[in-house]
Amino acid sequence: MLSDITIGQFFPGKSIVHRLDPRAKILLVIAFIILLFVVRNPVSFVLIGIFLAVIYIVAKIPARAIWRGVKPILPLILFTSILNLFFVDGEPLVKWWIFKITAEGISVAVLMAVRIVCLIIGSLLLTYTTSPIALTDAIERLLKPLKVIRFPVHEMAMMMTIALRFIPTLLEETDKIMSAQKARGADLETGSIIRRAKALIPILIPLFVSAFRRAEDLALAMECRCYRGGEGRTRMKQLHFSHLDGISAVATGVVFVAAVLLDVFLPKII
Repeated sequence: MLSDITIGQFFPGKSIVHRLDPRAKILLVIAFIILLFVVRNPVSFVLIGIFLAVIYIVAKIPARAIWRGVKPILPLILFTSILNLFFVDGEPLVKWWIFKITAEGISVAVLMAVRIVCLIIGSLLLTYTTSPIALTDAIERLLKPLKVIRFPVHEMAMMMTIALRFIPTLLEETDKIMSAQKARGADLETGSIIRRAKALIPILIPLFVSAFRRAEDLALAMECRCYRGGEGRTRMKQLHFSHLDGISAVATGVVFVAAVLLDVFLPKII
């Protein structure tokens, strides 16, 4: 299960999506997230799904990466769908005790499931096609106006990117520790909730020790390279908006406007 989590993973490539300015990709992802919570029409979600599929095909991201990104959140989707299915008011289709299934509940459950899946797939596209270094530079540039109020922009961008970068590393470390404990006879999958929680202690302690050791090694490496924060730092690759970013923004904007218009002029799912 841990090996299926792909948060923070980067797929190198030379596609159009990879060559876009990371600042443009961050802004487009934010606009995409807002769009998902605005539209409620099934046709709009079909258009959004086609849009995501085209982008993944252009970026040459394997389909298994999409599945590995969605798989860990399936319990959350199921839990959210069940809540909406049984506790949304409306004319009951099926009723048992305090539970009832309504047509509105089914519609809301489907809507929320599709919305969460699109949200995860669209957000993962940012890390799949953007290197951690480029992501750091983009976040720092976008937050640059906050320097006026003495906000530590560079430090915040660096922390966010390091945290994102080390998610796959820590997950791999956790998987190794779990395998080692199982080889020593540890039972991590059976018993009551309390017993299974106690069984996690031999995993969490070495994981924290490993995480702190990695953090110390990283800090030492940065200090040996005379890292002193963002002041006076130069960059090997400068970020520049190009005509490719403008064309992509216009094309994406057309899709977003079409989705909103379909949501306005066609019947909504709820």
